[in-house]
Amino acid sequence: MLNKNEIIQETIIDITNEGYGVLKHDGFPVFVPYTVINEKVEIKVIKVAKSYAVGRVERILKDVDTRIEPKCPVYKKCGGCSLQHMTYDEELNIKQNYALETLKRIGKVNLDGVEVREIAGSDKVYHYRNKAEYPIQKDEDGKCRIGFYKSKTHDVIDNDVCLLQPEIFSDVVSVVREFIDTTKCSIYDEESHKGLLRHLYIREASVTKAMMVCLVCNGSELPKSNVLVDMLTSKFPMIKSIVLNINTKKSNVILGDSIKVLYGSEIITDVLCGNTIEISPLSFYQVNHDQAERLYGIAKEFAGLTGEEVLVDLYCGAGTIGLSMADKIKKLYGVEIIEPAIINARKNAKLNGITNVNFEAGDASILAKKLAEQNVKPDVIVVDPPRKGISEDVIEACSTMNPKRIVYVSCNVATLARDIEIFERTTNYRISKVQMVDLFPRTNHVEAVACLSREEI
Repeated sequence: MLNKNEIIQETIIDITNEGYGVLKHDGFPVFVPYTVINEKVEIKVIKVAKSYAVGRVERILKDVDTRIEPKCPVYKKCGGCSLQHMTYDEELNIKQNYALETLKRIGKVNLDGVEVREIAGSDKVYHYRNKAEYPIQKDEDGKCRIGFYKSKTHDVIDNDVCLLQPEIFSDVVSVVREFIDTTKCSIYDEESHKGLLRHLYIREASVTKAMMVCLVCNGSELPKSNVLVDMLTSKFPMIKSIVLNINTKKSNVILGDSIKVLYGSEIITDVLCGNTIEISPLSFYQVNHDQAERLYGIAKEFAGLTGEEVLVDLYCGAGTIGLSMADKIKKLYGVEIIEPAIINARKNAKLNGITNVNFEAGDASILAKKLAEQNVKPDVIVVDPPRKGISEDVIEACSTMNPKRIVYVSCNVATLARDIEIFERTTNYRISKVQMVDLFPRTNHVEAVACLSREEI
């Protein structure tokens, strides 16, 4: 048994989905951040639990060529990235292996005979995000901190520059910081629920380069907002939208439901998969534009469209996936529980002259059953659920509609594995293809597209 503060020397044999290196000391697992596979390290044990320990690197005893120097100056403090200390090729290998092992371990998925494709890596490893949400906080001296949370805390690491965001975001952060300092605008405190500014939220349209700046506030007014508008628009002519998001709830949820326009419009537009897309502060839009196009292209390929299909798009959001396939189908039915997103989806269809669509707001399980009862007979169903995956009610409704294929776009491989197991155990659908897609380089996240094909009984 290991003891706290003990010094040991071992070789890293694996990496967890959170980016922790794994070693075993007399068979006992120890997790060590900022390590890479096959390097030998000397570590200090800093925590001992019943079934595992956590260590901190004291020395690297054997170098490996997959280790690189992180570019970010606050990499080991900020909780945003976990894989900057290794080569991108190694990161992709880890993500591919993690995803496949998760399918086997959680879903008991038999990959024999399944077309398993190589992970689709990103051409951009840095500056790929088109959205950033910066918490705003006061330090012990009352000074403004804008940055990202320290890992597993709500303490903000003050930092203007994030290598995952467009470089212009850093300049916007600096202007907002100057506004706060010069106007003495109050900053929100989580414990007392007092103060005004909670978050700074920035979006950039990757193709049109239009920008949106959103201040999340614990109130309905931003004092001297005209000063902020002048400061931002005089320096950044590409800013087309400055809005106030009102969030007075005592919770960790970043955005409230109400929006107040301070300048320009509530929306900006971008181009995705050839379609013009309206983006509002509350609408979901993939943060890695180029990889989103790749992700949707894989989903479209897996759907096997010929132009004659009826397609049901569950969890459709603002309609981006379904609309990217509309030119290759006969009819699209889109379902989404968030009503503003459905309004966006309808606008996006109209904006692009797409008429073979029907978007409806409601719970996926209820509307999927309703479509089945209405005798809608899709050839293909696309599901793109949140991280919690899909419910057994939705799985049952999908099976009842009896499509040829179900294309599952997943942002959480663990729930994808669970749901595939349910599909294969309770329906006549079996996984036939799968491909991982890296939308978030330098972080531990990985997305996947799986095709489930109907077996004839």
